[in-house]
Amino acid sequence: MAYPVPTSLSPSRVESFTSCPLAFRFSSIEKLPEPPNPHAAKGTLVHRALELLFRADRLDRTAAAAHAALDQAVVELRDDPEIMLGDLSAEEEQDFVEDAHGLVTSYLALEDPTAIDAIGLELRLEAQVGALELRGIIDRLEQDDAGDYVITDYKTGRSPSQRYEQGRLGGVHFYAFLCEQALGKRPALIRLMYLRDGVTIETRPTDRSSSFLPRRTEAVWRAISKACSSGDFRPRTGPLCNHCAFQAWCPAFGGDPDRAAFEAPVRYGRGAVQLPLDATA
Repeated sequence: MAYPVPTSLSPSRVESFTSCPLAFRFSSIEKLPEPPNPHAAKGTLVHRALELLFRADRLDRTAAAAHAALDQAVVELRDDPEIMLGDLSAEEEQDFVEDAHGLVTSYLALEDPTAIDAIGLELRLEAQVGALELRGIIDRLEQDDAGDYVITDYKTGRSPSQRYEQGRLGGVHFYAFLCEQALGKRPALIRLMYLRDGVTIETRPTDRSSSFLPRRTEAVWRAISKACSSGDFRPRTGPLCNHCAFQAWCPAFGGDPDRAAFEAPVRYGRGAVQLPLDATA
């Protein structure tokens, strides 16, 4: 069975395909529903809180304002399908929100928000590479004292081990490439801030990283195109399998991938059964 080839890629999609082509097929090609992810939900809340904080004037970016911004984010996003706080008990919600406040506290220990000249928040950027559109959202774009760009990406999980650090930086190099293409200026620094354990990882983009990124992305896109044409999206097992919403349909665990389009919407309660993509062809 052939699938439509995507015409755009984001850092998360590139990472999804390289981590597991079959999970990529389910989430990005067939767009099957998934249950709310508590870690992603907490990340969404904290990202929104920090966006609200940096929309305030510099001198108003106090610790109290940061925590008030989180409370506002909770109100705004309570019924968002990815958050679904209403599905939690009162005690579970209290623990969830308190932990998010802890991540905001951890952020405040990493830097002084009043010292940051933020010029872009949740900034959507796009760039064309051949027939492929690259797109992404930068958490924060700022200017340093020399007038150079700095990209900051917030992470609400723990920092990676040295073995996986370069893989995490690959996504940020993607944002640096988008920034250079869309705004005409390469960032001087890209930064990952891990709020769970209070670690900051920094790297400086170079001519090599800027030229490597489009080549790698085009290679991933060619692999995706080949898989879409052949229908051959093979699973890649690893530590993330235990947290995968699609494990029940993965052949590595005895499942049938072709049943996912019918069964995932029913299992995750998102409405009527979805037909396969070629059901009306």
